[in-house]
Amino acid sequence: MTTEAVRSYLREHHDRFVAELATWLKIASVSTSAAQAEEVRRAGVWAHEKLVAIGFPVVETIATAGHPLVFAEWLAHPGQPTLLIYGHYDVQPAEPLEAWLSLPFAPAIRDGNIHARGAVDDKGQVMLVLAALEAWSRSIGGLPINVKVILEGEEEMGGESIEAWVRSGPARLRADAALICDTHMVGEKQPSLITGLRGILYTEIAMHGPARDLHSGSYGGVAPNPIHALCVLINRLKGEDGVIRIPELTAALQPPPRAEKKFWDADPLHLEEALCREMGVDSLVGEEAYPPLERIGARPTLEVHGIRGGFTAKGAKTVIPAEALAKVSLRLPAGLKPAEVFVWFEKAVRRHTPAGHRVEVIQLSGGEGLVVSPENPFIKAASAAIESTFGVAPVFMREGGSIPVAALFDQILQLPVVLMGFGLPDDGPHGPNEKFSLAQFARGMATVAEFLGRLRQ
Repeated sequence: MTTEAVRSYLREHHDRFVAELATWLKIASVSTSAAQAEEVRRAGVWAHEKLVAIGFPVVETIATAGHPLVFAEWLAHPGQPTLLIYGHYDVQPAEPLEAWLSLPFAPAIRDGNIHARGAVDDKGQVMLVLAALEAWSRSIGGLPINVKVILEGEEEMGGESIEAWVRSGPARLRADAALICDTHMVGEKQPSLITGLRGILYTEIAMHGPARDLHSGSYGGVAPNPIHALCVLINRLKGEDGVIRIPELTAALQPPPRAEKKFWDADPLHLEEALCREMGVDSLVGEEAYPPLERIGARPTLEVHGIRGGFTAKGAKTVIPAEALAKVSLRLPAGLKPAEVFVWFEKAVRRHTPAGHRVEVIQLSGGEGLVVSPENPFIKAASAAIESTFGVAPVFMREGGSIPVAALFDQILQLPVVLMGFGLPDDGPHGPNEKFSLAQFARGMATVAEFLGRLRQ
């Protein structure tokens, strides 16, 4: 458990940790933008230097085919467990900029929150882990257990480099468990631990019609229209009822454990109402045969993220476009492999494409899901640490988001993964005005420090 010296250190240095986080957040490390490659590198350098300052005897920046990895290890206790800590220092694009109340890379503190791109996903959550490590290092002269840290700069673009590195040399990352702080809790008064993540398959559908753009007056009524064809196709893949019409996917789904199903059906925390408040909607949509918690945690989804084609500028232009493109993703329950689902998806796309059109389907990225048993001793230690800090036992939840590296650790390294994040449901990761509660930041530092102490044998 945490010593009083560690707790005092975190309290005394809280403001400095927030200032350091703000410095890191100023670096516009958008991994998907080639123009921001130098900023991504700078964010990695910041992390490298912070790990050195904490006292890690081994810190390396590892070149990859994409953005660099930052690796550190502190192995000073032969008889103690080894914890592998993962995080990422890249962020999502900030657009639309006009929707931000303050500049996305000029951190601003309002109403007890720090607002910036990456505040909660994931620089803020990585920073609270680094703060907990520093508190142990500076207050007692070392860490209570053995620790390895791996930080990447490509999580928001698929994580290909870290996957290749883990697969090529898993012995370097050998540990007893992994900790990932990149998830959220039910609320400030009701903490939670994530025991399941969905996988993801991200695709691009290109619909082709006539050989060139056509005048709608001369050809309308006989010419194939790729934008309309995409709309028809998408509705055939998933109708208004929310049911995905990919028969192989439906057949591959496994029933959830009875205890989880009972929790989802009962919704004792009234999360359905909370979801409506968070989204600013009057009602939820989707498969009515399944409760909302099951829909967002354990059911597959099919979502359209954007459609491009034709004329969208101001004014009028009566054109039938030659092609149109849609970005479509599927969230996949644990146990489904994206490559296999892509075959089913492509087959369904071709089957449902309207006549007169030619279609291409491309897989842009993918990652598997994960389910962790709450009976695992590392999960139990995390639960105890949360209860010690928050004063309330956490509930076990599945999260609809995807962290492909978590499944990678599970499959390749065969590690139990502790998904202990401190974001709140309204923090808005990936959207305008992303924020992170400074109260959660403080509780997160204390909880991770407590967790490290509880792992000491």
